[in-house]
Amino acid sequence: MNEAARATTVLLVGTMLVWLSVSGTYARYVRVEVGWMLLVAGVLLVGLGLVCVKRTLASRWMAHVGGRGDHPDRGSDAEHAHGTGVAWLLLAAVVALLVAPPALGSYGIDRNATLTVAAGGQTFDPLPQGQTAPMPLREFNLRAADNDGKSFGSTPVRLTAFVAKPDDATGFRIARYQIACCAADGSASVVRVIGWTGSPPSVDQWVTVTGTFRASTDGPPELLTSSLTVISAPTNPYE
Repeated sequence: MNEAARATTVLLVGTMLVWLSVSGTYARYVRVEVGWMLLVAGVLLVGLGLVCVKRTLASRWMAHVGGRGDHPDRGSDAEHAHGTGVAWLLLAAVVALLVAPPALGSYGIDRNATLTVAAGGQTFDPLPQGQTAPMPLREFNLRAADNDGKSFGSTPVRLTAFVAKPDDATGFRIARYQIACCAADGSASVVRVIGWTGSPPSVDQWVTVTGTFRASTDGPPELLTSSLTVISAPTNPYE
């Protein structure tokens, strides 16, 4: 790879990082907390790439003015053609990201790791009475396994997640992924929604569901629904 191709590589990678950061698309792949790091890295790479491109163009101009560029040898032509081809391939990869794949969704449920919580002793304090408690699906699963879900009491909870493929006729499932670093290490928490009399939302549709905890002897914990609202996908799809 010649100097022009190396400069193009750095410039394209930097541009891709800046676009992912500014557009928010990066949140589909990594935790939102690292967004500023990607932006800083992208800006630095763009700056470095521009410096390298400028130096390459200046070098070629000086060679041409000095008469060394009038009759380039075949080796230089081959190297230039190879570098140009690599640059086009890199450009194609960047263009492909304009049609970015979605965040992890229902396809991975039952295929990838899901959160499984074993029953244990009491850990959580009881939820406050007289108000709805919003909570992540992971906490819902942990509370369900904690002392048979005693900490829920009769307090309604509110969960936000996407609809997963149903596994039986008792209701439908909702799920949300947790990631430690990036989507590659994602694992999903799953809750079965029961008691909903309307038509179930379509698979991968995001919803906010309010209801009360119901213990389940088989499968994920259950939420007896009192209300359901269809929403747009959140900016941060992971917990």
